[in-house]
Amino acid sequence: MTTFKGIRTSMADMEPAPRAFEKVPPEAPLAMPVQDFGTRPEVLVRRRFNIDLWARRLLVVLLALLPASMAAHEMRRSIGLDGISFWEGVYLALFIPLFAWIAFGFATSLIGFLLLTVSRRKGIRPAALHASRPLQGRTAILLPVCNEDFLEVLGRVSIMERSLDQVMGKERFEFFILSDSNAENGETERQAYLEMRQAFSRPVHYRRRALNIGRKPGNIAEWVQRFGGAYDHMIVLDADSIMSGQTMARLAVDMELHPHVGLIQTVPTVVGAATLFARWQQFASRLFGPISAAGMIWWAGSEGMFWGHNAIVRVRAFAQSCGLPELPGRAPFGGHILSHDMLEAALLRRRGWDVHMVTADDSFEEFPPSMPDLFTRDRRWCQGNIQHVPLIAKIAGMHPVSRFQLFVGASAYCTSPLWLLLMLVVLGGALAGLWPPAAILPSGSLLGLTAVLLFGPKFLAVAWAMADPARRIGFGGAARMLRGVFADIGLSILMAPVSMLTQTINLFSIMMGRKASWNGQTRDRDGMAITSAIWLFKWHILLGAGLTALALASGTSFGWMVPVVLGLFLAPVLAAVTARKDLGRRAEEKGLFQVAEPWWRTQNYRPLRYRWPDADRMRALAVAANDR
Repeated sequence: MTTFKGIRTSMADMEPAPRAFEKVPPEAPLAMPVQDFGTRPEVLVRRRFNIDLWARRLLVVLLALLPASMAAHEMRRSIGLDGISFWEGVYLALFIPLFAWIAFGFATSLIGFLLLTVSRRKGIRPAALHASRPLQGRTAILLPVCNEDFLEVLGRVSIMERSLDQVMGKERFEFFILSDSNAENGETERQAYLEMRQAFSRPVHYRRRALNIGRKPGNIAEWVQRFGGAYDHMIVLDADSIMSGQTMARLAVDMELHPHVGLIQTVPTVVGAATLFARWQQFASRLFGPISAAGMIWWAGSEGMFWGHNAIVRVRAFAQSCGLPELPGRAPFGGHILSHDMLEAALLRRRGWDVHMVTADDSFEEFPPSMPDLFTRDRRWCQGNIQHVPLIAKIAGMHPVSRFQLFVGASAYCTSPLWLLLMLVVLGGALAGLWPPAAILPSGSLLGLTAVLLFGPKFLAVAWAMADPARRIGFGGAARMLRGVFADIGLSILMAPVSMLTQTINLFSIMMGRKASWNGQTRDRDGMAITSAIWLFKWHILLGAGLTALALASGTSFGWMVPVVLGLFLAPVLAAVTARKDLGRRAEEKGLFQVAEPWWRTQNYRPLRYRWPDADRMRALAVAANDR
């Protein structure tokens, strides 16, 4: 059977993969048909046109276009008084869209800042359920794992299921650990699960597939087809996710009170940082993330996004809407759909289901421990998002905002090569005598506007945190918070050109057909050898040398190139130093990048302790299997 001009039926629609080991409840099958992208589907939930929501989106676009038009006018005055040559036109064609991209991010953050300060919006703050509104439906909590440190996974499960003990309706929740690990890791998981399953206070089921078909979306689809008929909702987590029982219950109640909602995505907060790099990113996420998230939630409305974890989904809506086909052709555009989450949100909205995003103080995830680990994950996301490009126009009946979100997700990886190309055009044009070295560079006023758009959201976030005593104390007070902000700005300036070249290399390698690995993630690291870092970032050093030579040969002012070149030359040092745990501990002792403790520590939660003799060996096997 084929659909949509050659798209193959997904493996998720075939017989479930054989199970190597499982302890699960009786099956309750639910059909999950593969979607025909070429045919407009029946809209199951009809919603009226929301003029207020579209007015919000228009306002964001206008706020982004205003500084972009100012920048375009300023550059037109600088280089276009005697007409625009071909190369000057190329320069403007690169500069203006990139400037508009920065302006769009600033506009979103500005709106989020106003919402959180002027209107005093706090987001969702979960509260205990009352007897007047008991839960009616059943909710499955799904944890897909693939070659993870399983003892850590069980520890997180124990924290969450103990938190559920404090919630009315706790009997309506069950955990499913859905493993796609290899045979060696699977044996480790089996032993650990059988040892600890009786210690849990509620059902914690486990299943490992013998064949990893369709990766994570295939894993979830197999669960839906086998057990989905018995559950109203599923809370999808990652192996590193933690969510409080009160938030889970609140999400389930919201789904029951709003039958037109198909998915609610929480905005998770970073937690569990050990290395200096992870502590830096954890601080930035906690401080700067809320205002941009609030702005995005404001304009996205019922066309929110799905990040594949820390979200609740209506099971039958998901089954009816989100059966993913296998795309024809070779990578990057063919094969199994990799960035399934964004597409699943679009498919739910295509059938009329609302997709919402909410903030929550007790929904958490972890962050990669080092720059190389972040770039490895980013390469997978790049391949998945680029795969969406041909689908943006071809999926019939998709909401315009969903198309825009898929476009933004893909274009985010195209901005890096465009920034690099822009620098090469400036330097190459000056070297070839197409323009005087200083004529093409932005004026002082334009550089000032660029700085406001780049760093303004950070200082808006600081102003918001300063106005909230509890939040300010969570960051260690005003002095420590400001010290962390200036350290973040310095490190971000150094990392920006490294990310630019890395994403450019990743994009071109993917376009050449080199597939990314989608195995388990590296979640723990303590340092890296400087020699390994130099080899890993050799192209960054070479580009730094090349840009320096071009700038000197063309007579271009070197001042604006210093941050770029310095970041490229220092990439190995930055990666090696920030990957160290001892520097992370020292930063914690000194109060650098300080954040508030997560809820399970402040409430003295006691997760399960693993005492059997083979615990260290099991953890070592898990790490070794993942490294291979």
